[in-house]
Amino acid sequence: MITLNDYLFSGNTVLKILHQYSDDLKQQAKEKHNSIDFAHANFLIQVIELLEHNDFLTSQSQRIKEFYKLMTREYPFLAFTFKGRIKSLIRVEEKFNGYILKYIYDNYKNNGKYPTEAEIKNNLMRFRDLIAYRIVISLPVCHVENLEEREKTELKYLYEIAEILPEFLEERGFTAEISGFDNKKASPYLSENVRENYRDYIAFPRPSGYQSLHITFYDNLARCFTEVQLRTKDMDDYAEIGDANHFGYEQQQESSRSRRDIIPEGECIYFDEAYERLIKLQELDLSKIDVNMFKAYNNHLINDGCGLFRGRQILPFEHLSRFQNDILD
Repeated sequence: MITLNDYLFSGNTVLKILHQYSDDLKQQAKEKHNSIDFAHANFLIQVIELLEHNDFLTSQSQRIKEFYKLMTREYPFLAFTFKGRIKSLIRVEEKFNGYILKYIYDNYKNNGKYPTEAEIKNNLMRFRDLIAYRIVISLPVCHVENLEEREKTELKYLYEIAEILPEFLEERGFTAEISGFDNKKASPYLSENVRENYRDYIAFPRPSGYQSLHITFYDNLARCFTEVQLRTKDMDDYAEIGDANHFGYEQQQESSRSRRDIIPEGECIYFDEAYERLIKLQELDLSKIDVNMFKAYNNHLINDGCGLFRGRQILPFEHLSRFQNDILD
């Protein structure tokens, strides 16, 4: 069985690695009559297309930039950032195999049997965050009379922004998707009109303490899915450099191994292969790999000149609160 790890020490570029891995997966799928490997290879082609033919990103980011302009007019007292990225190759591979593990495990646990190939392939269609944008807001202390109320005020503005985002983007060629999130698990700040579109991890944080609002759009012009995340600065810090980041990684490793304990090796080939690929990636020392335009000193200090491993910045905009510097001086 081939894995992504087999290609990360060749000195090739990211695109060449993607092409070789995808081609070899297809060949392996043909030899073993494995339709999941075919689906895997075709999924990697989507990533290749994003990198080789990314003119649509300009159109997409320009339309999302219009919302940034709206916020500068409507919320001049807020500081906020808009960032966009293509999900990293390693993270994409982790999530793809993680979906397979979870789906097979859940079926086995709930129904006492393994899903068919067709059912597994259909579940893999849920991967909709190859491209994602993040809006992070902060209310500077110079605009707050009572510091104890700052967090509540930030939340109020965050949900207010979330309320108007779907309609604004739908007028520009996007369609908001139904989240599938339990509608009862949402903040009263969200109206019934938009509640079903959001996954509200603020009102109901993840076990790691991670908080954010997530919404998925289908871009009818670019013909692809795009995720938008909305957070406060404190939430973003906790997710990116705080305990949630480390906790989430540890939890992912523990979850994978616990599922392996329940499903014996050899009973489901698709589980076995996804598990092996995922564990190899989780144990990968980034500082030892050899990919052209990529340099990692350790698993945290990374220079991704290729723009893929840690995420290509598509839409980097930052808005500073109006007059905050003058007030602070």
